[in-house]
Amino acid sequence: MPKPVTEIKELYKISNEIRENIIKSLEKAGSGHSAGPLGMADVFTALYFNVLRHDPKRPHWRDRDRVILSAGHIVPVWYATLAEAGYFPKRELWTLRKLGSPLQGHPEYHSIAGIENTAGPLGQGVSVAVGMAYSLRHFAKSNQQVYVISSDGEQNEGQTWEAVMFAAKHRLPNLTMLMDRNNIQIDGATEEVMPLDSIRAKYEAFNWHVIEVDGHNIKEVVDACNQAKAIVERPVCIICHTIPGKGVKFMEGKYQWHGKSPKGAEARVALRQLRTMGGKISVIDSE
Repeated sequence: MPKPVTEIKELYKISNEIRENIIKSLEKAGSGHSAGPLGMADVFTALYFNVLRHDPKRPHWRDRDRVILSAGHIVPVWYATLAEAGYFPKRELWTLRKLGSPLQGHPEYHSIAGIENTAGPLGQGVSVAVGMAYSLRHFAKSNQQVYVISSDGEQNEGQTWEAVMFAAKHRLPNLTMLMDRNNIQIDGATEEVMPLDSIRAKYEAFNWHVIEVDGHNIKEVVDACNQAKAIVERPVCIICHTIPGKGVKFMEGKYQWHGKSPKGAEARVALRQLRTMGGKISVIDSE
């Protein structure tokens, strides 16, 4: 099992590398989702390089924590993070969405090392994670943690709330949702398409413990995940407030980049901006 990266500045360097590889893979693919993957790079970095109990050399290790990606369209950030962590060679990233590639536009269970679920229709991954957490706790008698990555747009799905109720009923302390609260979905702003506020009050009403963090403050994300482990007899929802397209100025906050990939000159500008900023995407330092 790799040692956690504890130096915050180093974690930001990693998340910046992940963002660059997201842009490169999307540009080569010619299609795919940009905004969500860039926005969640810091959260994925916190998970895979500090929080998770996992081993890239043993991807099927029985005692590993599980990560379930419910918001399957942001899978480029999962692929880029897994490659950065050593699950598979980075050269595989350049095959994103190609015919025959294991890296398709939505994740497929065990298509490549580290992928724990298949995701397509939004909301279903929450049910998968809840079932997994229930099984690990009640049948395997295990303390392994299950982390489900959900989007704010997924909260429009009825199936999500069925799973949320089930998790609360069975008091699953080994289940943590990290919600990407970026306020956009494919058709526009979430609060125009289907208002969600107050999403915190909704989860608290369903008897979940709720923590809110700046999704670009890696220390806050790490601390929230550690706090979640200490919560007993309740699942935890960590609402991660993020900026879609984070790090690429012409994408930031724009729903039009939800399901669009950068082409040619756009990709070059995006990479130049990321490289100029280096490890300084966030103003948060190591103090």
